[in-house]
Amino acid sequence: MRLKTSLLQEPKHILFVICVGWTTADELYSCSEDHQILKWNLLTSETTLVVKLPEDIYPIDLHWFPKTIGGKKQNQTDSFVLTSTDGKFHLASKTGRIEKSVEAHKGAVLAGRWNYDGTALITAGEDGQIKIWSKSGMLRSTLASQGSPVYSVAWGPDSDRILYTSGRQLVIKPLQPSAKVIQWKAHDGLVLKVDWNSVNDLILSGGEDCRYKVWDSFGRLLYSSSSHDYPVTSLSWAPDGEVFSVGSFNTLRLCDKTGWSYALEKPNTGSVFSLAWSADGTQLAGACGNGHVIFAHVVEQHWEWRNFVITLTKRRTMQVRNVMNDAVDVLEFRDRVIKASLAHGHLVVATSLQCYVYNSRNWNTPLIFDLKEGTVSLILQAEKHFLLVDGAGLYTFSYEGRLISSPKFPGMRADILNAQVVSLSNDTIAIRDKSDEKVILLFDTLTGKALGDGKPLTHKLEVVEVALDQCGPSTERKIALIDKNRDLYLTSVRHLGREPKICKIGSMVHSMAWNDAANILCGVQDNQLTVWYYPSAVFTDKDLLPKTLYIKDCSEFSRTPHIQSYVGSKVTLRQGDGSLVYSSVPPYPALLHEYSTSARWEDALRLCRFAKDQSLWACLAGMAMANRELTTAEMAYAAIGELPRVQYINFIKEQPSKESSLAHMLMFSGQVQEAETTLLQAGLIYQAIQVNIDLFNWERALELAVKHKTHVDTVLAYRQKFLEKFGRKETSKRFLHYADGVEVDWEKIQAKIEMELSKERERAANATVRSSVASRR
Repeated sequence: MRLKTSLLQEPKHILFVICVGWTTADELYSCSEDHQILKWNLLTSETTLVVKLPEDIYPIDLHWFPKTIGGKKQNQTDSFVLTSTDGKFHLASKTGRIEKSVEAHKGAVLAGRWNYDGTALITAGEDGQIKIWSKSGMLRSTLASQGSPVYSVAWGPDSDRILYTSGRQLVIKPLQPSAKVIQWKAHDGLVLKVDWNSVNDLILSGGEDCRYKVWDSFGRLLYSSSSHDYPVTSLSWAPDGEVFSVGSFNTLRLCDKTGWSYALEKPNTGSVFSLAWSADGTQLAGACGNGHVIFAHVVEQHWEWRNFVITLTKRRTMQVRNVMNDAVDVLEFRDRVIKASLAHGHLVVATSLQCYVYNSRNWNTPLIFDLKEGTVSLILQAEKHFLLVDGAGLYTFSYEGRLISSPKFPGMRADILNAQVVSLSNDTIAIRDKSDEKVILLFDTLTGKALGDGKPLTHKLEVVEVALDQCGPSTERKIALIDKNRDLYLTSVRHLGREPKICKIGSMVHSMAWNDAANILCGVQDNQLTVWYYPSAVFTDKDLLPKTLYIKDCSEFSRTPHIQSYVGSKVTLRQGDGSLVYSSVPPYPALLHEYSTSARWEDALRLCRFAKDQSLWACLAGMAMANRELTTAEMAYAAIGELPRVQYINFIKEQPSKESSLAHMLMFSGQVQEAETTLLQAGLIYQAIQVNIDLFNWERALELAVKHKTHVDTVLAYRQKFLEKFGRKETSKRFLHYADGVEVDWEKIQAKIEMELSKERERAANATVRSSVASRR
């Protein structure tokens, strides 16, 4: 990826350009020390004078009023704020007419920024004050006052916090008076510019120490560049938060959000005082010290999937290369490309007005449909459909171009969603709620309505990343989530009425991805790549989970790598320095998943015997138990030396009825409550009591016996035996109360138990006969 820059032969401004701002994706305004405001039209390449400002107004900063909020167009959009050296800010219309000038600071007003919904304006001055103003220019409050000039200021993602510079320090100040202020030393020289992105919640800073740095919203350093030749005079996040640009003397850089640099341009610009991205994130403009305005757009972006590599060669052209036979196809578009995604055999390209869907088997005839809103900020793909996110909302389309659904929820801000907090599968959409980060909203892909009873999934901590598995039936859909502590959890998406069971399956996990063709999960854990061959094992037998892991050392990778994709048996990782590395995973687990799904247990056993891998046997044991395939499970557990479990499976097989077997299988998975309910519903009171006796749940066993007026003596007999063995006396009042009135006779009890079991066998046999007669009929 790099920037393709363009400069005119002669500068249009006489003196240096101080600030730039986009009105649309093809129109830019620039202000200069020569008092002129120029309008640049990129479609016709024309430059026109909008207005010549009065001689006493020297502009410093320009910011356009936000265009859209939550998909609704604003009515006051064609106006901008202009700050100047005389201590005033000016609200001006698109024609350049100054509607209102407001005395704001002593000395120059160094920055003026609208918040994301245009309800407030913040100004920062040479006098060290930061003030908040209403839309019409009325003073609301003075937020901060310090001894040194505030060179730059930025709003937090929810417009509830302010980031500003204070000498060498950065300060995050919440708008609530009582909230805690975060302040830290950021650079060794003055901090000149800051920016805060609303999609990824990361902070950028650049200073006189010739470095740029990336911080998280708690002030922790994520990246620090090496020292450059000149101070960093400008920087700006692209709207989608994936890349940012940095400007310095005769220097323009394009960098990834993690800090490493994609490309370095050395244009003849003088210092770049201001940088601005167009709303669709495709173009960049810079205000230059020699009177020029530099324009740049991003080219040579790459997408990979299996044997295809796709490159954006020009704004409207892509090249598709099949690496197997070196066949090359060129794709032409009517408008410039904004976003693209390649997965599941389809390429989805969003341009400023249309969406193109290509099938990897045929690159010549795309399916094309029009888009309502031009700025698509995110494309996610599943096997059967894809999700588009733009400023107005979320839309699910089939690969035939049909709109399937458009999920909506209160407080939705589609413009700040990214790939970490939204996930798509064939039947489910998961979205981490912005207003409460512990909540995950789940929607049905086909209807767009909330899943089940409409209650979202709530975790105990803030969630930073979510991912839905891609295969299997919708009833078994699982979601993996990483929380603020970097712990990885797994839970079911569809849980019938019960509280969802959220199980922890890993810690110190930095990034994760599900495989595209099997429910295998990989993650970067500390300094190793971990692959969970069968993560659902945690629900059937959690002691099995550690045995189903494949661990690869990644200490040779620089810093914590980030997983980009997991396709087939190849994991693609992006290192801290930007280089791509590939890691291969054995292909057997995916085959095993396939056999398990199609109930080919003989083939699964054959595969495990051939591969001679303990982790495969462990996976097979878990899969067989989940599918209640006891014979296969018994062999698999025997192969990994789990003898107690083999014995328990034999015990399950010997149960007199199906209900008892089912209850003991639930017990095997640790679902005691469900096992007891199953037995009670089948009328097997004795078995339910016996289950509680076996687990030493004495109180519950007695409660059931008394309630159903049966086997009270059995419970008391076993309790007595238990206490005698440990040489202890009865202390429970309830047991003492019943022990007085009930006689314990082991022979009678044994006879009663035998009778219960034979009755159960008889019932099971009758049920079998009845079902076979019914099937004959």
